[in-house]
This record gives sequence, structure tokens and C-alpha cells, in this order.
Amino acid sequence: MPNPTACLLVIGNEILSGRTQDINIKFLATRLGEIGIPLREVRVIPDIAATIIATVNEVRAAFDHVFTTGGIGPTHDDITSECISAAFGVPWEIHPEAFALMEARYAKGEFNAARRRMATMPRGATLIKNAISAAPGFSIGNVHVMAGVPRIMQAMFDALAPTLAGGKPVISRAVYAMGLMEGTIAAGLEAIQNRYPELDVGSYPFARDAGHGVAIVSKGTDVTEAEAATADVTALMAGLGLAPIQGEPV
Repeated sequence: MPNPTACLLVIGNEILSGRTQDINIKFLATRLGEIGIPLREVRVIPDIAATIIATVNEVRAAFDHVFTTGGIGPTHDDITSECISAAFGVPWEIHPEAFALMEARYAKGEFNAARRRMATMPRGATLIKNAISAAPGFSIGNVHVMAGVPRIMQAMFDALAPTLAGGKPVISRAVYAMGLMEGTIAAGLEAIQNRYPELDVGSYPFARDAGHGVAIVSKGTDVTEAEAATADVTALMAGLGLAPIQGEPV
């Protein structure tokens, strides 16, 4: 059976404005790959209700899992949760379990209306526990809604991951050569990709203080094929008079 697929929606005007640099994509892509749910698409969208609703409905029909980050805090511009409710056509209401968790977290009188927003979710949502700050994320259908703050998002994903049905882990093998130019290896690399159609064979040029080169990464779910493709790439580099180095350039 093919591996389930995933899409990530990064939600927030602060990302699109450049004020905040997203670091969640790398974490999620890596962790999802480890449990066999390759991340196939990432979209960055603004805090605009119509955009969030339309995009959620589009991608939840196209992917096995949809993950969102951002927009579930206590302020007026945190609208992800209510937009997910609208996308699914269900009421946005107090979630009793989330309410109890958060009420217990705050001193008397501190669990105000703004904080209660974080306990308001689509009807039928299942909580994603948050070991950092108590305010949970949630899942509904195949959509998993998490915080944008990296430390909190990571804690939520750690809680969510054991519940996700994945597939074979996505693995990669890399080899690189200093002084290599992509144009020199392009034809041979295409032939290798054609021999291993189930793999993603990617070419990644780099520049370091020690010089420039190209790394070739073979990624997929079959270790034997990835290693065979890497052996072919190594032979191709060596045939050009280069000295291939296994692994990623440092």
C-alpha cells in the first residue's frame, strides 16, 4: 500500500510579512517522514477567514492528513479554530475537556474570556495535549490543528504522533563531491532517476568556505533501492575523476 500523504498549512500574517521566520516546516517534514507520512505540500496563508476555510476544504480532500500551525491563541486575530469549524460545517463551541484542563491551569479569576477562546473548538474535535502551556490543539477528521510557537507545536506533535497511521519510514542516502557542477552530472543523474522511479533523486548544489560542490540525495521508503541509487551516483562521480564523499556536506 502507498504511504499516506500530508499537507501543512502555515497560517499567519506574521509569516507572510517576514516578521516571523517559520521553523516548523523542517521539524514536521522530518518527523512525518520518520513515521511514513511524507509531507507533499506546504502552503503559507494569511489570517483571512475565507482563505483559511477554502484552503482547508481543498487540501483535506486531496491529502490523507492535513496539519495546521498558528492562529489558535487568545487574541482577535487567532481565527484558525473557528475557521476549521466553518470548513467542517459544525458549531464552534466550548470543548468541556479543554475547558476543564485550562480552568485548572489558571488561578481563580485568570481564566478570562480571551483564554476561554483557546478552549473553544469545532464540535466533535479530539484534543491534542499540550505539555508546555496546557492550551490544547485538536484534530477533526483528517485535520490536525496545532500552535505556531515551535516549542509548543513540537510538544503537541509528540502527543499526536502515536495516534497517526503511517507507513514505511521515509529514508534518505546522500553523497557529494567538491568541485562538481550540476550541468556535468545532469544527464547521468537523469538516467539514474529513471532506473529508480520510486525514489526522489535530488541534486543540491552548495557553497562552503572550502569550496563548492553538489550533493545528490536519494529519498524513498526502500533502503535497498536508495543505497543502490547512491552507489550508482558514487560511480558516476568517480567516473568524472571526482572523489565522492558519503553523507551530507558539512
